[in-house]
Amino acid sequence: MGFHKKVIYQLYPKSFYDSNGDGIGDLRGIIEKIDYLKSLHVDMIWFNPFFVSPQYDNGYDVADYRNIDPRFGTMADFDELAQKLKEAGIDIMLDMVLNHTSTEHEWFQKALAGDKHYQAYYYIRPPKPDGSLPTNWESKFGGPAWAPFGDTGNYYLHLYERRQADLDWHNPAVRQEAAAIINFWRAKGVHGFRFDVLNVIGKAEKLVDAPPEVASKTLYTDTPIVQDYLKELAANSFGQDQSSVTVGEMSSTTVKNSIAYTKPENHELSMVFQFHHLKTDYKDGEKWTKEPYDFNALRDILHTWGQQLDQGGGWQALFWNNHDQPRALNRFGNVGKYRVKSAEMLAAAIHLSRGTPYIYMGEEIGMTDPHYHSMADYVDIEAKNAFKALLSEGKSEKEAFAIILAKARDNSRTPMQWDDSANAGFTTGTPWLRPTNQKEINVKDELAHGEIFQFYQKLIALRKQYDVISDGSYEPFGTDIDRLYAYERVGGADHLLVLNNFSDKAITVPLPSRFQSAKVLITNESGLIPTATMTLPPYATIALLATVENKGE
Repeated sequence: MGFHKKVIYQLYPKSFYDSNGDGIGDLRGIIEKIDYLKSLHVDMIWFNPFFVSPQYDNGYDVADYRNIDPRFGTMADFDELAQKLKEAGIDIMLDMVLNHTSTEHEWFQKALAGDKHYQAYYYIRPPKPDGSLPTNWESKFGGPAWAPFGDTGNYYLHLYERRQADLDWHNPAVRQEAAAIINFWRAKGVHGFRFDVLNVIGKAEKLVDAPPEVASKTLYTDTPIVQDYLKELAANSFGQDQSSVTVGEMSSTTVKNSIAYTKPENHELSMVFQFHHLKTDYKDGEKWTKEPYDFNALRDILHTWGQQLDQGGGWQALFWNNHDQPRALNRFGNVGKYRVKSAEMLAAAIHLSRGTPYIYMGEEIGMTDPHYHSMADYVDIEAKNAFKALLSEGKSEKEAFAIILAKARDNSRTPMQWDDSANAGFTTGTPWLRPTNQKEINVKDELAHGEIFQFYQKLIALRKQYDVISDGSYEPFGTDIDRLYAYERVGGADHLLVLNNFSDKAITVPLPSRFQSAKVLITNESGLIPTATMTLPPYATIALLATVENKGE
């Protein structure tokens, strides 16, 4: 399948490049940087939403799915961007936010005005007989998941920000609207779609309280009806396009469900995003904690998903970073002495694995979390709410800020660092979010003197060149060796062994005989060659290709 060989670049438009000096990245800015994107050799770009939005949740509160928000440009700008990307051989993936709309969306406004047709688009419920909220559900952004529906005495459901009203997918009209939105963009030549929080669209018709000690999300996440909705949506929209590439954001999903979402014969999605590996630095499962990541848990999760999706015929997106996560280099690498080596090792660990790799903008130059000093530097509503909640739990301001500094979504939303100037070459105005370390890390310097960007180029080329990378099986390797994440890929006679040292100390790895004279496909340590017992320097990665004509060693 075509998407097995593709590498996708995630671009956060607000922070990529500002062409008009207003401090916010825009579509014309992206047009100006197409040559840069082309030089990386990515196949497709996933754009975070640039639709009309009041921006209470950075564009994930959509007020008009068919128009470009003026702060990002115009539809003419989009059409030009699409044409120029096509000329550069790069496809587009748009972000579809179909679990909820902005409360400023025409549908919600008509519902508020009393239109029964549009009221049926949302979960609008009366209070309980005692006057309390319809259910005890918690919003994922903190506080109750219900807000007053105008002055009607009823409430509407919002699993996320208060101004993001959940759509009721039980209503066939809602499902038809969703397909029509996708088809609008398909008609403009868009073949890729990323679906935001897709596995929470399967809420029940009758909403009930979560029992004591049970998280409310378990009542509406990954329910069986999501599969039915997806099959119908695919049949009515993107599934009609053989070249479509689709990915569902699936929080708290399971391997079993992800196989079902992505098995080709089910006609649902190309792949899933799952986040279990990015929760290995959550203390007791809580995001807003400061805890070193658990390497064994990380390794085991990567192996479990790699091996079981392989065995079940499912497919996943491979990624370390996105707009909702702090930078992976700060979490799983070493941003001091080994920034370059750990950036390359983390890249190889997923690009050579089974799945479709995603690069989040700035990752290809080794960008890190910003050096912020106070909450005034942060913009994101989730971080601000979390800071208040941490203080209310008894944390000192210093303790609470240290946690925000480690986990905030804004860490990855800082502007792309194009050069070492005051605003990182991102804008001539005042950036909406402040960059802090562009003197050390920027595109201009990386292209002139660095090695991370070139390492990414090579990884992308290898995926296209070797079927064992794009389509080979997945088998864990060396699980008894501390701080080693390694796997073997097999396709026909080709055997690929990938070794990754997740530590600042050298580790020793005994090699099976079939790899002792193998070809080195890529490594971030010059002079590293296969030996019977290999010593991997700190944050080293190496991929060894052997041709094995039979099953024996």
